[in-house]
Amino acid sequence: MNGIIEIEGMEFFAFHGCYETERVVGNKFMVYARIETDCSKAAQTDNIEDALSYLTAYEIIAKEMMITSHLLEHVAQRMIDALYNAFPQISHVTIKVSKLNPPLGGKIAATSVTLSK
Repeated sequence: MNGIIEIEGMEFFAFHGCYETERVVGNKFMVYARIETDCSKAAQTDNIEDALSYLTAYEIIAKEMMITSHLLEHVAQRMIDALYNAFPQISHVTIKVSKLNPPLGGKIAATSVTLSK
């Protein structure tokens, strides 16, 4: 049975951006993850050992957020690759990384990049 695990509203303070100031001062980011995986065994057994670990998935995402990058695309791709490496049972992953209040010269709530594999 395919299932979807979503981890929403992960907030981080990190140092991503093309401008040097962004990499020095930092900014707030939000991350959303959607992970498709086989949930059959966990659904039947009610045993955490049979489930994809939400905690481990979060820790993977948090680790990648702490590696400074120029592009959100690069951050999202690293997250996807790391999740696939940790959980071979994954069939599809979508990651959305949003930079809150980006320094683009106007009042902008966020810019976002969404990648899927």
